[in-house]
Amino acid sequence: MSRKNFQRNIFISFSIIPPLLITVVFLAIPAVRAFCLSFTDANMIGIGGTSFTGLENYRYMFSDQVFMKAFRNTVILLIVVPLITITVSLILSEILHRGNLREAGFYRVVFFFPSIISLTVVAIVWSFIFHPTMGLVNSMLDFLHLSQMKRSWLGTAETALGSIAFTLVWQAAGYYLVMILAAMTSINNDYYEAATIDGAGWFRQFVYITLPEVKNIIIITIILSMSGTLNLSFTLSTIMTNGGPNNASLVLLKYIYNQGMTNGNFGYSMAITVFTLLFSIILSIAVQKLQRKEEAV
Repeated sequence: MSRKNFQRNIFISFSIIPPLLITVVFLAIPAVRAFCLSFTDANMIGIGGTSFTGLENYRYMFSDQVFMKAFRNTVILLIVVPLITITVSLILSEILHRGNLREAGFYRVVFFFPSIISLTVVAIVWSFIFHPTMGLVNSMLDFLHLSQMKRSWLGTAETALGSIAFTLVWQAAGYYLVMILAAMTSINNDYYEAATIDGAGWFRQFVYITLPEVKNIIIITIILSMSGTLNLSFTLSTIMTNGGPNNASLVLLKYIYNQGMTNGNFGYSMAITVFTLLFSIILSIAVQKLQRKEEAV
């Protein structure tokens, strides 16, 4: 082997081995261990040792009403939050792209700002905003003479999950706005000029020019939004409502934490973790298949 090839191989090895080791140590090994623990009755303090229980944790999971409620809440968030977030981002992007606003750069910064704030800070701030006595929401309702609509937004089962969903949309919409707006600015302006000459209005241009041109980035933002919703919902559920009231805002990741760190049921907690991982993979595959189907049309 020549000296040049030897040096190249050394460089490639030192470029690949460190991230590979990090992946194995912090991702692969914990994932395998979690999968193995999901078939046991492992607990936090190790009383009685760890026994193999087979599929018992998985059988119990689907009869556990609290788990089913957490799963239902997570699915609702995964449907509602990305749908509303991407819709809001699209509308705002189109306004900034075609509105000829002098302050477009300023608005872009303002909309993007919530996505760089610590999610813990976001959760605390919105907890104050939704506060039943001192919160901005109920104060605004009083100001608008709509006092009959006031309620404890985070303390009522009917509105707790919706309040978390609203916070997730507020936090993420600006991030996806920047991505979609970047795709819109790359569209050839000749398309719009030709459509205007042909008599097409703004809406028809948006439907037949803008949307097809940014379709791929929309698919990407949907995938990112679903992943972000699944992960970030844990922080908001923990800080804003602690999963309450009566598990109305409990999500899968919060329930995993409760079972593992609060109740000490590591085996059952790992079974829910494996289920959540498989659920995420299935969602990702489904969205990618949808994308390929759209590209084939």
